[in-house]
Amino acid sequence: MKFVGIDPGAFGAVAILDKDSRELVVIDMPTLKVKRGPRVVNQVDAHMLADALRPHVSGEIKALIEKVHAMPGQGVSSMFSFGRAAGIVEGVLAGLSVSFELIPPATWTKSMRTFGGKDGSRQRAQELFPDYAHLFARKKDDGRAEAALIACYAAEREDNEPSIRLPKGRRRLSL
Repeated sequence: MKFVGIDPGAFGAVAILDKDSRELVVIDMPTLKVKRGPRVVNQVDAHMLADALRPHVSGEIKALIEKVHAMPGQGVSSMFSFGRAAGIVEGVLAGLSVSFELIPPATWTKSMRTFGGKDGSRQRAQELFPDYAHLFARKKDDGRAEAALIACYAAEREDNEPSIRLPKGRRRLSL
């Protein structure tokens, strides 16, 4: 079974965790530059996202999308753009017939024992996926890390056990 974790937004990512092979595929959110008034902004590219996901949509698959909401201090335009990105992701998944649900950040971060914001997510992803630690090495890789952690959360929630965190051929992590 495959579990998809999605950190929506123009700088987010998609992680596909195959429970059987324990392979992790991480895809940076595909974007395109769009002119909005006098500004040029990044927007999630629905066609590229669908093309990137299509090869992985086979067999049993479930997706979790981080539930986005307005943040204090965020401008109206930023909030609208973030909501648009989340809507594009939901539309692509629906078009590919992938069932999904929205998960609040506090729910998955608590379960995955992720603390310290974006840097904490990168660190936790490196701990849980040591064979893929290079994917979370840069500061800007927080979207990748959060997507991987959401996919891991989905897999563990499905089985009600933390065994998916183990890299293939490695000992159990002491948590």
